Amino acid sequence: MVTTPPPAITALGLRKSYGDKIVLNGIDLDVPSGRIWSLLGPNGAGKTTMVQILSTLIRPDAGTVHVAGHDLAKDPDAVRRSIGVTGQFAAVDEMLTGEENLLLMGDLHHLDRRASRRRANELLKQFDLEDAGKKVASTYSGGMRRKLDLAMTLVGNPRIIFLDEPTTGLDPRSRHTMWEIIRGLVANEGITIFLTTQYLEEADELADRIAVLDHGKLVAQGTPDELKSLVPGSHILLTFGDITELDAAVRVLGESARDDQALTLRVPSNGDLGEMRSLLDRLDAASVVAKNLSIHTPDLDDVFLTLTGRPAAENEAENAEKETV
Repeated sequence: MVTTPPPAITALGLRKSYGDKIVLNGIDLDVPSGRIWSLLGPNGAGKTTMVQILSTLIRPDAGTVHVAGHDLAKDPDAVRRSIGVTGQFAAVDEMLTGEENLLLMGDLHHLDRRASRRRANELLKQFDLEDAGKKVASTYSGGMRRKLDLAMTLVGNPRIIFLDEPTTGLDPRSRHTMWEIIRGLVANEGITIFLTTQYLEEADELADRIAVLDHGKLVAQGTPDELKSLVPGSHILLTFGDITELDAAVRVLGESARDDQALTLRVPSNGDLGEMRSLLDRLDAASVVAKNLSIHTPDLDDVFLTLTGRPAAENEAENAEKETV
């Protein structure tokens, strides 16, 4: 009999205020184990505050929280032993080598010298940093620093890792490398990832479930596809070779949204393949041939705009979140 593991993180009625500013206003969370769970929201929505509470850095004003099965209020030390935190700015000491940074973390976790060195070597190999292990971190590229920072988080074998903007400032290649590392931690080691990111593509690529935080409340939760389904606007775009074919398609499918200059016809759709086949069958029965067909569905940018009233690009332009504390 297969048993479902207990949630990695649960919270009920989580609240936090700074003076008259309510940052978190009654948050309920249920983060499953061994998954990637992403928190999105505009700058100032409360994302960083939530991570700080869940990682024991600050106390909530109200609510109950359990992390890795431990009551955050009653046993914060047990929570700290179960988690790792990687922020948007790498905590690497650039005056030390990669190996020395890892050994320092081993000391902080009270590992003996032999165990610490063994763990450092394992992580250097796992993160493809073996050749750089003896070099000072100041010589590392941004992507290498990020990998070393995440490796340092893993020295204590945490079961839950908070990744707060883990790829900010990285080039696309380094970002994709980090994505593969994060996926591997979940798939191969069963680690739970709590991810906050300003890149909606990153959440779409990585997250099993996403929650959107706005004005201190969770306004939506679900898989990326479930969130996209909340936003209307899915359509099939048909392109034709000439105006005659376009006119014929309009007679079959209705006016919808035609563009005579581009020779296109946009037909509302729920993105279902069966619906697309039916549309093509109707055109085929009328001897109408489309030159090209593409399916367009809302993305997380559309979801973000609909739920928060702000485009994600505007949010990203403000860079790192600056919450009033």
